Amino acid sequence: MRTLVIDTATRACSVALFHDDHVIAAEHEVIGRGHAERLLPLIAALPGNGKADQVMVNVGPGSFTGIRVGVAAAKALGLAWHIDVSGYGCLALVAAMGRSKLPEAAAIDVVMTGGHGEYFFEAFDALGHSRAPVRSVLPADLFSLASATVVAGDIDPQRADRHWLELLPDARHWTHLRADHPLTATPIYGRAPDAKPAVLPK
Repeated sequence: MRTLVIDTATRACSVALFHDDHVIAAEHEVIGRGHAERLLPLIAALPGNGKADQVMVNVGPGSFTGIRVGVAAAKALGLAWHIDVSGYGCLALVAAMGRSKLPEAAAIDVVMTGGHGEYFFEAFDALGHSRAPVRSVLPADLFSLASATVVAGDIDPQRADRHWLELLPDARHWTHLRADHPLTATPIYGRAPDAKPAVLPK
């Protein structure tokens, strides 16, 4: 089975085409912004324009715009190709990438850039199971939650007692999540949106 994996939930933008567990081709770029402009050319550059039997997409949490771009593209391709579209968690992938770099299984705390000065935080045990739902926290609250000696993500904890792995999600490492149950292709923002509904005058 061929799987197209799309990841645009952070300042990285990546795609990967798999045949079962084997990576056929992949691209990973740290672009900051501009996922909408960069994503489709990356997919088109894959063999067969990325045509696959299923699509997996990072549903967040992460960048509001990046998540929407990735999910919308995945659903559009699913409709065009008449294939299933499923999701996976951003922090779960980072945790899995972190575990793959360690000499032995260990619990990992994942800390990723959130918004408004907050961080996304999720703790995973040595088997990769989430200990509690992801939450958006203030820096002052972060280390009252973090307990693992290994921290992965894009925020350096700057603590001598923690081993830090600087990681952004990369679609080519999706196979580390294959044993996990796929999520629905619905955005997980992790916090309230920046934009507030307009209040009409009475």
